[in-house]
Amino acid sequence: MTTNPLVPLPTQPENTPWPTEVWPENLSADGFDRAACESAMDFAFSAEAEPHMGETHAFLAVHRGQIVLERYAEGRDASTTFPSWSKAKSITQALIGILVRDGKIDIGAPAQIAEWQDDDDPRKAITLDQLLRMSSGLKFTEDYVDSGVSDVIEMLFGAGSDNVAAHAAAFPIVTEPNTFWNYSSGTSNIVARLASQALGKSGEAFEAWMFEELFNPIGMRSPAPKFDPSGTFIGSSFCYATARDFARFGLLYMRDGVWDGRRILPEGWVDYARTPTKTPPEEPMGYGAHWWLGIAGPESFSANGYEGQFTVCEPALDLIMVRHGKSEAGPKGDAVRAWLADMADRFRG
Repeated sequence: MTTNPLVPLPTQPENTPWPTEVWPENLSADGFDRAACESAMDFAFSAEAEPHMGETHAFLAVHRGQIVLERYAEGRDASTTFPSWSKAKSITQALIGILVRDGKIDIGAPAQIAEWQDDDDPRKAITLDQLLRMSSGLKFTEDYVDSGVSDVIEMLFGAGSDNVAAHAAAFPIVTEPNTFWNYSSGTSNIVARLASQALGKSGEAFEAWMFEELFNPIGMRSPAPKFDPSGTFIGSSFCYATARDFARFGLLYMRDGVWDGRRILPEGWVDYARTPTKTPPEEPMGYGAHWWLGIAGPESFSANGYEGQFTVCEPALDLIMVRHGKSEAGPKGDAVRAWLADMADRFRG
């Protein structure tokens, strides 16, 4: 398991405005190996890169609060919205944080899941914290290729798509909670329904709350969250946004949940997100609470999505990297992660 020493989160430089309306740019900034970064981008966006790391559709880097690198594939630009896939899980974690801030939910208490309330149901004791850490003990197969064995495909596109949280909540418990880590999109949709339940809103009303409390205050204008027919935010997988807006979300976490003097996330919530959860030895990355750890250095944390969607925060460098593309899991996905780690290294002194 990759560990995360929780280095201090950097504050916004005094001479750098917050990007609530417009991102400050410095596309000629020094202080890092710009030539090496430009060369790496040249390769990533080239046809020659596709057999190695798949397609790259967008990349930008925010260093010390300013955009210092930005590039898009042909036909895409700063106004293009990109799929989040599982980066939405980290947005779901932020929504839970806002509810914690407002005293509407307790992550240490047993999750109030209607399907689990029988006295003899062992799932009744599962806490929201265990769900956020993917350590609930629930059965779920996270497979994006084989529809014959994939619980996530059945949930998102098959029989479970009308009510994704109910579909996920029906799975049995197979291990004692807090003893085994199992990455599960079903878990995230259970968490999203818990958020809706705690707020007392679903569908369009819940979406309006997302904009009022999270997106609008930090200048995210482009997000398009998707909901199932029951009104649950599909918090495992679907929140489209521009690369610049995903960078704004990363900056909120880099700045400890505070935006231009306003606390959006409760104190300590970002540290909670990046505190390691015990993961199996074969898992190459670490995991916190709905955030991944270690992709660009041991202190980094990231929102990761299917086919190579990434928002990476490296607090030791005050560096945020956003990458979108189409890169299959396996060697191509490994190559993208290595490419991001190499890009981060270009900012080290």
